[in-house]
Amino acid sequence: MMVSTILSFLQFSTLLYLLAVTFASTEEATDLLKWKATFQNQSNSLLASWTLSTDACRDWYGVTCFNGRVNMLNMTNAGVIGTLYDFPFSSLPFLDYLDLSMNHLSGTIPPEIGKLTNLVYLDLSINQITGTIPPQIGSLKKLEILHIFVNQLNGSIPGEVGHLRSLTELDLSYNVLNGSIPVSLGNLHNLSYLHLHDNQLSGSTPAEIGKLVNLIELDLSSNQLTGHIPPELGNLINANLFNAFSNELSGSIPIEIGKMESLEELSLHDNNLSGPIPKIIGDLTELKLLHLYSNQLSGPIPSELGNLKNLSDLELSNNSLTGQIPPSFGNLRNLQILFLCHNKLSGSIPKELGYLDNLVVLEMDENQFSGHLPEHLCQGGKLEIFTVNSNNLSGPIPRSLSKCSSFKRVRFDNNSFTGNLSEAFGIYPDLELIYLSKNDFHGELSSNWWKCKNLTDLLIDGNRIGGCIPPEIGNLKGLQRLDLSSNHLVGMIPGEFGKLTSLEYLFLQNNHISGNIPGELGALTKLDSLDLSNNRLNGSIPTFIEDYRHVFLLNLSNNKFGQKIPKEIGSITQLNVLDLSHNLLVGEIPPQLANLNSLVSFNLSHNRLSGRIPEELESLTGLQDSLEGNTGLCGNVTGFQPCERPFSMVKKHSMAKGHKLILITVLPILGALVLLCALAGALLMRDQRRRVRDVERRDSIKKDDGLLSISTLHGSSLYWDILKATEEFDATFCIGKGGFGSVYKVNLPSLGNVAVKRLHSSFEIKHRKSFMNEVRALTGIKHRNIVRLYGFCSNAQHSFLVYEYMERGSLSSILSNEVESKKLDWFKRVNIIKGVGYALSYMHHDCSPPIVHRDISSSNVLLDPEFEPRVSDFGIAKILKPNSSNCTALAGTYGYVAPELAYTMKVTEMCDVYSFGVLALEVIKGKHLGEYLTQLAKSSTRDVQLSNLLDERLPHPEDEVKELLVFIIKLARSCLLENPKSRPTMHFISHMLSMDPPNYQIP
Repeated sequence: MMVSTILSFLQFSTLLYLLAVTFASTEEATDLLKWKATFQNQSNSLLASWTLSTDACRDWYGVTCFNGRVNMLNMTNAGVIGTLYDFPFSSLPFLDYLDLSMNHLSGTIPPEIGKLTNLVYLDLSINQITGTIPPQIGSLKKLEILHIFVNQLNGSIPGEVGHLRSLTELDLSYNVLNGSIPVSLGNLHNLSYLHLHDNQLSGSTPAEIGKLVNLIELDLSSNQLTGHIPPELGNLINANLFNAFSNELSGSIPIEIGKMESLEELSLHDNNLSGPIPKIIGDLTELKLLHLYSNQLSGPIPSELGNLKNLSDLELSNNSLTGQIPPSFGNLRNLQILFLCHNKLSGSIPKELGYLDNLVVLEMDENQFSGHLPEHLCQGGKLEIFTVNSNNLSGPIPRSLSKCSSFKRVRFDNNSFTGNLSEAFGIYPDLELIYLSKNDFHGELSSNWWKCKNLTDLLIDGNRIGGCIPPEIGNLKGLQRLDLSSNHLVGMIPGEFGKLTSLEYLFLQNNHISGNIPGELGALTKLDSLDLSNNRLNGSIPTFIEDYRHVFLLNLSNNKFGQKIPKEIGSITQLNVLDLSHNLLVGEIPPQLANLNSLVSFNLSHNRLSGRIPEELESLTGLQDSLEGNTGLCGNVTGFQPCERPFSMVKKHSMAKGHKLILITVLPILGALVLLCALAGALLMRDQRRRVRDVERRDSIKKDDGLLSISTLHGSSLYWDILKATEEFDATFCIGKGGFGSVYKVNLPSLGNVAVKRLHSSFEIKHRKSFMNEVRALTGIKHRNIVRLYGFCSNAQHSFLVYEYMERGSLSSILSNEVESKKLDWFKRVNIIKGVGYALSYMHHDCSPPIVHRDISSSNVLLDPEFEPRVSDFGIAKILKPNSSNCTALAGTYGYVAPELAYTMKVTEMCDVYSFGVLALEVIKGKHLGEYLTQLAKSSTRDVQLSNLLDERLPHPEDEVKELLVFIIKLARSCLLENPKSRPTMHFISHMLSMDPPNYQIP
């Protein structure tokens, strides 16, 4: 009887429990649906299963239950657009896992988050969450993982985070957090990963971090930290990564760092560290990467660094290091990258560097090295980048280097190297850049270079090279920069130059070149600098020069050019420097030269010009010097005779003579009086306007903190011209808005139409030195597929970037327009994909250091009037993100972001490669492929139907184009591979795209 009673009681209790569970799970489901109802995208396909008619625990996307209660919610990358304000914190007491990363969540983190006391895992990363971290987060005592990186959090890190004693991972990177690092973090003894990088944290590094003996990774980089590196960090004997680069740290590197025996990466670059490199760093035998560049380190390089036999990347550039390179460096057999440039190192380069079989990059430029280059520096056959420019090296080039077939970029300029040029250098099949300027090479131009199909830069100026320019130079179809100036070259300019259609600057000055300018040079329409001065050229200046629309410098002085100045020069509206002096030019000065509003330097002196000086030129500064030596000129210019004006209506009878006498006497007097009155009035008005303008500018200058400008033009004038042209950024000039600010179309007298990106008022320059270096690097970039950045101006009132203006706008706007998209036929679309590929390859592989775009998307590809693509905002995300609370994402636009960013947050060239693959497919399809991208990357080739990837708005492509599109799709799919190391480089991609005829087989 008792047994049956007990059984009945148990059955009844079980029934009550099941009823309670059912009730609880229904309440949880209802509250989750209330939260879903606040989403801005109710049509989200991933959350279609979230309905009352389905079982939340079994059928809902991302929901997992235990005993009928929701304990896991995983909605990573679910495309949610909403906030956390209506999240059912109180209704989910059993929740232990919450992942809402990679969505579009905005707003703040509600303090109610502290009610989720059973949470073990919390990930809110890669959203647009703003506001501060609520101190209630300290109530989550069971929390082991806390990720809130890549958001827009501000304010300080609450000290309550130090209550989370179970925490093993804390990642708050890529926000705009400020204030100091809480001392309470020293209580998190279980912490393995602490990532606080890319914020605005200030103050000193707490010594208490040294208590976190279980730390594996400590990353404090890209903040505003000051003071010394605390020696207590030497207690982190388990750490394999310590990054504190791009801060304002000072003092010496503590010797206690030598105790961090597990370190594999130590990066302290871009600080103000001083003193010597501690010898004890040589005890960190696990080190693979050591970056100490861009500091104020002094003294010799310790020979003990030769003990770091696992080291693959050693960068000590931009310091004040002295002495010689230690011979012990020959022990670093795994070294691939060695940067020693921009120091005060001296002595000879040790032969032991020849033992480094794996060396790929060796940069030693701008030091005081002397003697000869040692043999065998390329013994391993892997050396691609080798720079020793701006030293005191001498002697011939070693034979082993002349046979280094792996060379891609070589700089020997500004030394005293000798030898016969045609014998000193071999065949380098992958050579892209070679600088030999300002040495003592003799002989003739090497025939080996004409076989370097990838060559973009060939600079051999300032040597003793003789002979003629060989016509085989026309084989270098990718050549962009050619400088053969200041040599002993003779003969004529070969017509084969016309094949160099990618050429951007051509310098042949200071030689003995004769003959005419060949007509084939008219094909060089991408030129921005042309200098043929100080030669023996003759004939006329060709009229095809008007096709040089992008030329900034044109110097034909000190030749024997005759005939008239072609009026077509007036069409080159971007011209900054025009020098035609010391020639035999005749005739009048074309009035069209007055169209050259961008002129900074203008010289027509010492010719045989005659006639009236155009009135339009009379206001030019220094005009007298610019025209001296032309005795036949006249006009209202100091130093020149006024031009005679004949009388009209001369009458022969005596009455007319009397009238003439009166007119001669009276009219000049009246005219003089009228002119005096007009001149006085004009001067008064000018002075009044000047006083008003000066007062306005003085008032404005008093309000700002001083003007900072980085520009290829005169920064101060540029700043005021833009303010005037936009009526101080009136809304009528605004043509768009983005994450960093608003864009204005501005017409400037000096540049024509430009695009001005005015940054949000919250923008501030955090690391001024590195910021200015970044902008200077970007303003120096000239590539036909990259939008040119003219400069940056900033004061307390306004901060803006000035860009080249692209009339057709963005690729995304054209693809989304039914009418405009049809203008992009298949050939234009292929050309757009190629152009973007060339731009990315240039920035990744031709710039030193490489520049990663970080935000490749159709919105950042602009089109010129001929539908030629120009990639915009190159590198801007990098220089603006750390200082701007208005950025919506760290690196990339949703839908283009490489998947590895979700867990590594390390932006590399491979992230751009992934984005390029997405973009290429979008161009072919006419729209973003969305979720189909994941399936496309994983499916086999035979499972992919070409028809599913083509833009249906265009006619079906013909067989030849179809084959090319299939090839590009294969190439794009290889960019989408999940493992970044499996993706091709942009150099490989651009090479495959540029082959003529195309090779449709991808190795």
